[in-house]
Amino acid sequence: MSLDAVLARIDADLPAATERLLDLLRIPSISTDPAFKGDCDTAADWLVAELNGLGIDASKRVTPGHPMVVGHIDGEGPHLLFYGHYDVQPVDPLDLWDRDPFDPEVQETPKGTVIRGRGAADDKGQLMTFVEACRAWKEVNGTLPCKLTFFLEGEEESGSPSLVPFMKENAEELKSDLALICDTGLFESRVPAITTMLRGLLGEELTITGPSRDLHSGMYGGVAINPVRVLSKIIAGLHDDTGRITVPGFYDGVPELSDEMRAQWQGLAFDHATFLGDVGLSQPAGEQDRTPLEMIWSRPTCEVNGIWGGYTGAGFKTVLPSKAHAKISFRLVGTQDPLKIRESFREMVRAQLPPDCEVEFKPHGASQAGAFDTSDPAFEKARQALSDEWPDTAAYIGCGGSIPIAGHFLNILGTTPMLIGFGKDDDQIHSPNEKYDMESFHKGIRSWARVLAALTRG
Repeated sequence: MSLDAVLARIDADLPAATERLLDLLRIPSISTDPAFKGDCDTAADWLVAELNGLGIDASKRVTPGHPMVVGHIDGEGPHLLFYGHYDVQPVDPLDLWDRDPFDPEVQETPKGTVIRGRGAADDKGQLMTFVEACRAWKEVNGTLPCKLTFFLEGEEESGSPSLVPFMKENAEELKSDLALICDTGLFESRVPAITTMLRGLLGEELTITGPSRDLHSGMYGGVAINPVRVLSKIIAGLHDDTGRITVPGFYDGVPELSDEMRAQWQGLAFDHATFLGDVGLSQPAGEQDRTPLEMIWSRPTCEVNGIWGGYTGAGFKTVLPSKAHAKISFRLVGTQDPLKIRESFREMVRAQLPPDCEVEFKPHGASQAGAFDTSDPAFEKARQALSDEWPDTAAYIGCGGSIPIAGHFLNILGTTPMLIGFGKDDDQIHSPNEKYDMESFHKGIRSWARVLAALTRG
């Protein structure tokens, strides 16, 4: 095999690879909105056709929700599985986009060339870096470097309701030596990284009801309980003055960092002032005795994601609302048990309800944190391959986000996940004007070629 020839082919083919990505970005595969179900099918069909064109035996697999795309090709050496997702987030608010989110464009910006459009970074651009690396490898060598399985999901942005049942039903087909996941990013937008720690996620929605209907605040104000006031007090009490979370038993299972890991993270010289400054902030707001990187990667959180009640339209309405609502999420670490925390949180809320109020809860997912053993030699091979491509030496890092698929590979299939991605901090994923740097796309393809070479070398 000739890695140099593969890298040269990637460079020469970059314009065509970019056009293929733009074609995929034009498909509005929003998984959470039933109006786009047909577009999710179209995106799956598009990927099946691309994989078949590379000699991969790929097909669209029906689920109760959006289809999975699964493809296989035999080869020598290790069996690698690649996971990505083809669905995207909704685009609202549309008026904050500078152009149609599904009319993608290559743009020149003060920070360089970018590919602009919904899904450019999360996750279509990332997904295509691996596909394009395989394309170049096949064109140069006639075959792919090892046995490969492609597993592409269409519901990641809507909670993956079909994922676990599908994985369990097809466990033997999906088992591999290593699962590659491309849904992460560079450290500080420049250092290539392998993510080895992920936080878990627990989501709760609650509705507090007081009076049987909205009331006139002049007639009932002062004598009638206001659910917004009740909810506000409960939310205000979720943290103490030092930033610690007050849910009983919340910190059970939260580990302390090892001295080795703490030293490695300190060596990254994380610039939290710039990190916060880029979004108009200046001071870390988490637990006061923790470093900013610990707050993001290794400490649990409780955040209010939305709160509403009463009249919120234009103008003013003197209403005393019947109901108040909030959506609250918990990022989890170590061995924290999301189901125990859910019940503890609910008990805490119920205990603070005054007479004449009742609460209804609606769960929104529960997944544990994940930490992945890097003692497998494949990790160091991949880290060195990434270091060979980028100016900075690749690092093992944590991630504040939650990628449940990584834990599913480990727990359902017994397959170790390896998370490598090329997103940048300012890619605006889930936000208007999402973009993917051309550098990330180009060097991402080259990086995967190098990683494939490293992992399949004898």
